[in-house]
Amino acid sequence: MSTIRSLLEESSIRLDAPAENWQEAITVAGEILEKSGATDAPYTQSMIDNVLENGPYIVVAPGFAFAHARPDESVHRTAMSWVRLAEPVEFGHKRNDPVTLVLALAATDAKAHTQAMGELAKVLANPQKRQQLDTAATPAEVLDIFGAVEAQQTKEEAEVAEAKKAQSTEDVGSGSGVGGGEKRTSGSTRSSKNHILTVCGNGLGTSLFLKNTLEQVLKDWGWGSYLSVEATDTISAKGKAKDADFILTSGEIARALGDLGVPVYVIENFSDPLELDTALRELYDV
Repeated sequence: MSTIRSLLEESSIRLDAPAENWQEAITVAGEILEKSGATDAPYTQSMIDNVLENGPYIVVAPGFAFAHARPDESVHRTAMSWVRLAEPVEFGHKRNDPVTLVLALAATDAKAHTQAMGELAKVLANPQKRQQLDTAATPAEVLDIFGAVEAQQTKEEAEVAEAKKAQSTEDVGSGSGVGGGEKRTSGSTRSSKNHILTVCGNGLGTSLFLKNTLEQVLKDWGWGSYLSVEATDTISAKGKAKDADFILTSGEIARALGDLGVPVYVIENFSDPLELDTALRELYDV
């Protein structure tokens, strides 16, 4: 899996860039990808069109927008660009505006950047790291911030792997209170599927970001082995909803999904473990 530092080069980081509005902010980030050879100009327009069609759901955390679009022939390799704006701009998000940081992702598939999404979620969830991103003086400093998180995540993954190796197999129902049987979700009792969907317009950007934050909360709860989380797009979600306990997504995507027969819970800050914790407690009646 690719890390942020393997997808983001110093030359793809621009600090204190001018932009009059959200379209210009995405254009700046998209042009960096174009200049690097990762994309062609149509991909930049696709990122803008994504917001025009689906709303500002890409503003996944306070002051942070995650611009992206579906893979197509204008994407030549998976890469990222990072832009810190000279002045904040409004994307139209009721809670997370105004935006000062824009990350643009161009992906050739939905898998290669999964680890990078996990690293990004951890950085934005850490107030100290976020402050460092807001004040970094050089592109090298930005990469150093992500490098420290990458090293920590690698260490944690090694510790988890070692713990799993040493731990004997436990019964699914013991200790965690999760597994087969009846779970109370959103006020009504229904059979648990032990599966959660995180949904965005394309299934490879913000839904992956939300998935990583959710999985961290489940890990902290000790539920990670018992519940699976799948990031998907709006079209696929309509077919997969019947196999899920519930859907987590943005307000804009929730309105587009409509009634799928399972609870759809709106998350405002995709990087906030506390908000995800609250959602899980309400949906599973914990």
